[in-house]
Amino acid sequence: MARSNFIIAIDGFSSCGKSTVAKALAKSLNFVFVDSGAMYRAVTLYFMRNKIDCSDSAAVLQALDQIHIDFVPSTDRVQIFLNDEDVSEAIRKMEVSDNVSEVSAIKEVRKAMVAQQQALGKKRNIVMDGRDIGTTVFPDADLKIFMTANVDVRAERRYAELAAKGETVSMEEVKANLARRDHIDSTREESPLRQAEDAIILDNSNLNQSQQLDFVIDLYTQRKNQSK
Repeated sequence: MARSNFIIAIDGFSSCGKSTVAKALAKSLNFVFVDSGAMYRAVTLYFMRNKIDCSDSAAVLQALDQIHIDFVPSTDRVQIFLNDEDVSEAIRKMEVSDNVSEVSAIKEVRKAMVAQQQALGKKRNIVMDGRDIGTTVFPDADLKIFMTANVDVRAERRYAELAAKGETVSMEEVKANLARRDHIDSTREESPLRQAEDAIILDNSNLNQSQQLDFVIDLYTQRKNQSK
């Protein structure tokens, strides 16, 4: 049976501004925004706090059974809750960034998160961003976008984000983190980062947030008109 809801999948490399565009787009269209990357970060935070051995499948499965993730819209952002604790800020720290790609590569973790993500998109109009949304989570998404940007631009954005939160890191550390995450995300066995064949590329190296949003809204309008 055909879906009646509209699904927009936004994939791409880390620090490309996927969540920023996805949030603005969801707000503009009155869609539900789901940050899949935040889900993996929340799992990573739980694993770090509870010293879960990522190579121990039994321990991983047991930990996943103890994890409940919720998204709660607030006035200016979407908060993410891990077992009823607001971890919106904690999951963005560098120590989580250093470990999230490894945790995300675990087969059991990806299967659990993909199942949750697919459940979220069964009936509602959604914008979801991540690494494998258009290829694995919603291969039948109505609109797929693959975001990329120059690595130096990505590093500058991430550095500024961390500095604004008071974290002391060097630009070299940020670039090394991005390079490592790109490699793990693109080469992992389970749902690697790749561009879906029918995805439209958005290189935002030289675009501001308003220009990016306009670009994506135009694509949405075209796709909606085609489906009428």
